[in-house]
Amino acid sequence: MTTADGVVGAERRRAAGPVRARQPLTARIAARAGGGALRLFLLLVALFWLMPSVGLLLSSLRDPRQIAESGWWRVFAQPAQLTWDNYSQLLSNGKVMGSLLTTATITVPSTVLVVVIGALAGHAFAWLDFPGRDGWFLVVVGLLVVPVQVALIPVAKLFGAVGLFETTAGVILFHTAYGLPFAVFLLRNFFAEIPRELLEAARLDGAGELRLFTRVVLPLGGPAIASLGIFQFLWVWNDMLIALIFADSGHPPITVALQQEVRQFGNNIDVLAPGAFLSMVVPLIVFFAFQRQFVSGVMAGAVK
Repeated sequence: MTTADGVVGAERRRAAGPVRARQPLTARIAARAGGGALRLFLLLVALFWLMPSVGLLLSSLRDPRQIAESGWWRVFAQPAQLTWDNYSQLLSNGKVMGSLLTTATITVPSTVLVVVIGALAGHAFAWLDFPGRDGWFLVVVGLLVVPVQVALIPVAKLFGAVGLFETTAGVILFHTAYGLPFAVFLLRNFFAEIPRELLEAARLDGAGELRLFTRVVLPLGGPAIASLGIFQFLWVWNDMLIALIFADSGHPPITVALQQEVRQFGNNIDVLAPGAFLSMVVPLIVFFAFQRQFVSGVMAGAVK
């Protein structure tokens, strides 16, 4: 028995040895570094990532002459440089402030339409049987690789023929059409992972397709829908190419309005800096407001 126990113990030690040897290098480093060092490293990474935003904020709170003479980090040595005069001038600039309203008018409908239509189409491709379903889905996947630059001239001619060129409705339609392929692809793959038993149980209870979609599919697909909404909102809000071509030149979005300020007033930094910060802070607020849903959607997609 002793000899047998010794043989078994040796076999166990030999079996356990390679397992420890195969432990990932990152896991060993994390175990030795400890939670404190890792948190400090992540904090430094976060500060480095936020540095451009902080620099833009501090620049927007300085006098234009001080901005031309020194960098924004001089604020820490001379806090008296900070002033709200730039934002007062920005609020009195009707063109820039009106462009923020125009940007919101374009971004919100474009995001809502993409989410609603993408969710309906994703549910149809995932759970409804209709002729040519797989073929149409391959067409949607193929549209993902089409660059936006390819569609600019044909769509411009089309919008000019139907009277949508240089209109807010035309910009909304372009963003909606170009955002739908990714929306359908993302939500269809997410909805397809919902257990079929849940849908069958709802159908046995007498639920129709619309009730099934609103009461079962949408609640379970909330993280993916939130992630899609964030992506679409950020893309439309920060877009400049489409807005520069299709938007109304008299009422441009914030990206085009700031570009026009640079072209007309090269030293108008007292308007450009606070305007650029306001243009950037809105997407940051949206992202951090829906951060939990965004992470849940990404992690759910990674697991599935």
